[in-house]
Amino acid sequence: MNYTILVTGSAYGTQNASTAFLFCQSLVKTKHKLYSVFFYCDGVLNANSMTTPAIDEFNLVQAWQELNKKYNVKLYVCSSAALRRGILDDEEASNLNLKKGNLAFCFQLSGLLELAYSIEICDRIIQF
Repeated sequence: MNYTILVTGSAYGTQNASTAFLFCQSLVKTKHKLYSVFFYCDGVLNANSMTTPAIDEFNLVQAWQELNKKYNVKLYVCSSAALRRGILDDEEASNLNLKKGNLAFCFQLSGLLELAYSIEICDRIIQF
C-alpha cells in the first residue's frame, strides 16, 4: 500500500510531527511504501535548518533528513507556508540579499499541486 503523510504540526511544541515521524519509520520498515511527506502550515518548521534542540533532545529535523537518505522518501515543504514562517531556500534568500537560506538539506520547496499529485497516486493519506 502506498502512503502520503501530511504533517501540519511544528517540529517542537506539539506531538504531531514526532508521531508522524514514528509512523513513517514504521511504514518504511514494513512492506508498505511511503511515497512522500508533505509539510504544511506549521509543519514547515520541520524543515528549518536553524532548529537546534538541546543536546539531550531528539533532533527531529535531522531524523527527517536521515529518513530521506536511507529510504529515499520525498520531503516536500509548502513554499507559501514556508515563506510566511521564514523558511527560505537559497534562491529566496538571495532575493532578500541574504547569503544563505535556512531550508534544511533533503527538504524541497513545493506547491499544493505536488500534494494533490501525491494524494492521487497513493492509496492513503494520513494527516498529523
